Amino acid sequence: MDLSTKYLGLDLSSPIVAGASPLSEDVGNIEALAAAGAGAVVMHSIFEEQLTTEAEDLDYYLEQGDEAFGEALTHFPPMQDFKVGPEEYLTHVSAAKKAVDIPIIGSLNGISTGGWIDYAGQIAEAGADALELNVYLIPTSAAVTGARIEQVYLDILKAVKAAVGVPVAVKLSPFFSATANMARGLDEAGADGLVMFNRFYQPDIDINRLEVAPRLVLSRSDEIRLPMRWIAILYGRLRASLAATSGVHTGEDAAKLILAGADAIQVVSALLSDGIGQLTQIRDEMARRLEAKGYGSVGEARGVLSQARCAEPAAFERANYMKTLHQPW
Repeated sequence: MDLSTKYLGLDLSSPIVAGASPLSEDVGNIEALAAAGAGAVVMHSIFEEQLTTEAEDLDYYLEQGDEAFGEALTHFPPMQDFKVGPEEYLTHVSAAKKAVDIPIIGSLNGISTGGWIDYAGQIAEAGADALELNVYLIPTSAAVTGARIEQVYLDILKAVKAAVGVPVAVKLSPFFSATANMARGLDEAGADGLVMFNRFYQPDIDINRLEVAPRLVLSRSDEIRLPMRWIAILYGRLRASLAATSGVHTGEDAAKLILAGADAIQVVSALLSDGIGQLTQIRDEMARRLEAKGYGSVGEARGVLSQARCAEPAAFERANYMKTLHQPW
């Protein structure tokens, strides 16, 4: 079966992409991911806080003097906790690009349009084939409106697009009140791809120590239904590529997302829990599933069950909600 696809204008041998994770901090792992059949590798993120200490850049978007936000900043790890600094990250991207012949996608994590965005151009110059913007923004002030948050995404995208000559994808939050409208806005602002969706890691409370503590919870297969729904709704309506992330653990998961309309499928939790070899299992099972339905290529299968092409478009809207509630347990 022909597994080739295009994502962000890049030619991929497979739609299965290794998403941003600690695995990419080691060039040996990147080589193993390529050998396992990854169509591309998204590098681990470099954070805005690693590139600038000028908090004034945040004031345009978030209320000055807001105590909740000020406290939130104290939860960010000290810079010495990061394994890779700005210069090391560029060297690492360059080394990764030289080590493999698949696309390498840099990852920037930020919340403002400060001078750190110039670093995006440096990542591209280091050899990255594309960039993924991970706008990890948790507004804590009740004075910040939804429209203002949307403008943050648009402003960051436009600033990065102006700074680089490579494709740029935006990793979206699932919490916009009008997801389709936001997706169209980003598409019109120049996004080459949308990644659906960012998993916001929620803090936990350590009762014994009476303190807030970070806690990593890996995804489950059921979580693909959120990105699957929105990719199916947006398929054919945007110029930008669509990538799915969150909950992809099996080839069946991946096949469903291709049928919904995904151009690429990012895998992280399955690799962290089951090893890099799981990527090969996902890719091969996806191919078998699609071949069994008579498809000779990923391109033939893509979007067959999108909202625009499926027999029951309302299944992705309110009708499906009502039907689900009336199903027997």
